[in-house]
Order: sequence, then structure tokens, then C-alpha cells
Amino acid sequence: MFRWRIQELPYCECSTVGGEVLADCLVRGVSPTDSHGFVCPGNLHPSSQLQEFVVSREILTLSDGGQICMDWMEPFENCPPDTPTIIILPGLTGASKADYVRGLVLAAKDEGLRTVVFNQRGIGGIKLKTPRTYCAANFDDLVEVIAYVRGCCPNAPVAATGISMGGLILGNYISTHEDAGKSLTAAMLISVPWNVFKGCASIERPVVNLLLNRHLASCLCNIIRGVREVVEPDIGASTIDSILKSRTIKEFDSLYTCKQFGYGSVEAYYSAATLHNKVHRMKVPTLCLNAADDPFQPYDGIPVEEVNKSQNVCVVITPRGGHIGFMEGIWPLISIGRRQYMFELFAQYFRSALSHSENFSAATKKVRATTP
Repeated sequence: MFRWRIQELPYCECSTVGGEVLADCLVRGVSPTDSHGFVCPGNLHPSSQLQEFVVSREILTLSDGGQICMDWMEPFENCPPDTPTIIILPGLTGASKADYVRGLVLAAKDEGLRTVVFNQRGIGGIKLKTPRTYCAANFDDLVEVIAYVRGCCPNAPVAATGISMGGLILGNYISTHEDAGKSLTAAMLISVPWNVFKGCASIERPVVNLLLNRHLASCLCNIIRGVREVVEPDIGASTIDSILKSRTIKEFDSLYTCKQFGYGSVEAYYSAATLHNKVHRMKVPTLCLNAADDPFQPYDGIPVEEVNKSQNVCVVITPRGGHIGFMEGIWPLISIGRRQYMFELFAQYFRSALSHSENFSAATKKVRATTP
């Protein structure tokens, strides 16, 4: 198995996300599993390798009458109110029980950090109360979640991480919402599909990518089946029947997401959701982790030049890792959990960022990638 090391790329510049923080968290290279990215999705992180833990579930009623659930994990008993807190936004159909989410929660716990998993409407075993669900371009619910968490922990530094589509929602929030820089101390985007158009084209290529695409489209259809009685009066039975025949994510978005959120076309929706052209507007210090072999985000879709010019964003690119995978070693399924690169980098970054939250405003960073 080859060893890989982190090297600075020639287009590095200065940023507030670096120096003290990155020197503290990028403490080792990565030894990625040498296999195609499709075999390294986050759902291969088997639950048998992750210890069980108990969370406190809270249902939050939103301003429009909808509801989401938040799963809180305290790092230890009698945790003080000012304990640094991380809001976690899972991926497309993910929730608290997803193994990659559990791995992040446990990694944060080991560092003494509180986590709050934000389960989207109709996800995580919570009943859908209104016809509206969620999409990558809309962060209204996240605004309410952040406000609620800050109200519960008024003296705690609050950060957030978004995985895959959760990263799109978080990225759109920190690049668009006027109060993002005041509400969040730091952010991390994991396996975010920066350029949604290129990501969509990539996962429609046969054979392996398309199979993964169809699997996720099936998962989306299953969600709609579970909430059909709530959304059908608003959409219509015949439309629901058409939606449930979707074979790809793009078909599902065209038939369902666009109509529900008022987009005239799937291209308009993807234009609103994409992040590759919004890096310069990101107001929160943000670390991003991507793999060059991610089927949801081709390497040429990662906005390296834009990140290079940013004062708030840093990206780490590994040669392998797939989508929410980042497994290491020859037999990655035998030894995973806290020591896997994604979990380790997540914990180290937020430990450093939140412990230096008062002075998290000046340092030097480098856009980094892993090279042989």
C-alpha cells in the first residue's frame, strides 16, 4: 500500500483558515485505500465497528408548521452550556443513524465537543407535518436550527458541517445569508458536489456511477412513498405516480424538487444549488474535504482557483476516498471509525477552530492536496 503525503500546491495564498488551525489538524498524511471511488461510499462504514451511543432527541416545530428532529450528543455528563457545539447536516437521504454521521459524532465526542444532528423534514423517523420537504438550494430550516441551537447554548461557539447535499445547504447558507458570519464560528464541507452540473453528468455515466445514481434515486422515491399521504394533496396522485418512476436523481429533481420549490427547470434549480461560483461570498472560515475520485464531483469541478483567492476557505483533496468514504489501509472495513481520515480531520479541525474561536481571524493557509 502506498503512503501519500500532503503537499502545498503552487497556487497557495493567504487565508484566515490556516496557519495555527491547519498546522494543528493536518498532522499526518493519508493512506487511501487503492480502489475505485465507488467502493468507498460512507455507507460502507459498518455499524459493527462503531460503538453504540445514546442521544437526546428533540423535535423542533418550524415557523411554517413543519417539523424536524435534532439529535443531541453531549461529550460527557453534566456538560456545561458553553461547550463548543457542532451542527451536522447529513447527506441526500441520510440521518443520525447513517454510519458516517455516527462516526463524526463519536469523533467529536472524543474531543469534548457537543454535536447536534439536523435531520431534515420527513427524515430520521420524524413524521412529515407539511407538504414541503427539503432541497439543496434552500436553507430556511437551517436558519431556524442555528438560531435555536444558539438560543440553547448562548455562550457556546457554534460550528457546522455538511456532508454531500448537506454541504450544499450549508455552503449556500454561509455564502448567502447575511448573518452567517455572526452565527457560525467555523464550518466544514465534506464530499460536497461543488459544481452540481458536472456532478450530475458524472453520476449519469455508465456503469458504476449510474448504478449508484439509480440506487439513490430509489432511496428518494422511498422517502416520497413514506410521506405520500402528506404531499399528494399538494401535488396530485398522477404526479406522484410519475415521480415514483424516477430512475435518476435528475429525473426526481425535475419531477418533484423543482415543482415543490418553484424552479422552472432542473437547470434553474441546479444553478441555485451549485457552489463552485460562490466561494468568494463565503463568510465563515471553512475547511473542505474532497476526493479526486468522487463520482459525485469530478476533480475538474472543484473550484481550486476560486478557493486560492478566498480569505475564508481551504480545501483538502485526497487522490482516493470516493464519496464520503476516505477509507485507509489494505483492509479498510476491519479498522475503521475514529481513526479514518475523514473522522480524524473533522475532529482535529473543529477542536482547533473552536478552541481558538476568539482569535480565529488571522493566519496563513495553503490549499492542499495529497500527492504520491
